[in-house]
Amino acid sequence: MLSFRGWGIIMRIDIISVLPELLESPMQHSIMKRAQEKGLLKVHIHYLRKWAVNEYGQVDDYQYGGGAGMVMMCEPLAKAIEELFAERNYDEVIYLTPDGEMLEQKIANSLSLKENIMMICGHYKGIDERIREHFVTKEISIGNYVLSGGELAAAVLVDCIGRLIPGVLNDETSALFDSFQDNLLAPPVYTRPEDFRGWKVPDALLSGNHRLIEEWRNEQSLKRTRERRPGLLENQ
Repeated sequence: MLSFRGWGIIMRIDIISVLPELLESPMQHSIMKRAQEKGLLKVHIHYLRKWAVNEYGQVDDYQYGGGAGMVMMCEPLAKAIEELFAERNYDEVIYLTPDGEMLEQKIANSLSLKENIMMICGHYKGIDERIREHFVTKEISIGNYVLSGGELAAAVLVDCIGRLIPGVLNDETSALFDSFQDNLLAPPVYTRPEDFRGWKVPDALLSGNHRLIEEWRNEQSLKRTRERRPGLLENQ
């Protein structure tokens, strides 16, 4: 089946998780649901305990050297990854971790061009380092804080990537004008009525002059970025 993507490629994302139910709802609503219904994106969630080391479903163990917290074991993860690789090649194997590269729009843009992506959701104290060394190709963090597991981070990343696939959004140009696409924050937006409690829409937006409107939006983007995220301007 051909998609709307330039080369007829459908993006596939496989996610390995010990709590797959945390990922079900985000993939079944709104834009991600639309992307899958259009056949532009396929998201498959794999329950890690399928590859457990024993009949009790064990996928974690105590860490060597002592210390609080369990660690996700090598064997279940290695088996899961290798079984998926036996079915197809993956452009990236991404581990969601607080100490990974900070997720930015340019990363999402790059990943949206890939065909097959695998994501690993950590839990407990994380995953055995040997999996990171031998299988993982990219490590991503969604912020300088710690979550209970990687599932919410994976959902954020899937949404961030999926909405960029041509044909997913109703207005295919809208993603191009999101915040961060050009290292600027998006300008203020307004809708009806023109006057609400004496709070008025800027005259430029009501002018019908497309050049004036574009100039106003550019000025506001620069102003907002300078005030709120000045560090972005250093990358201009």
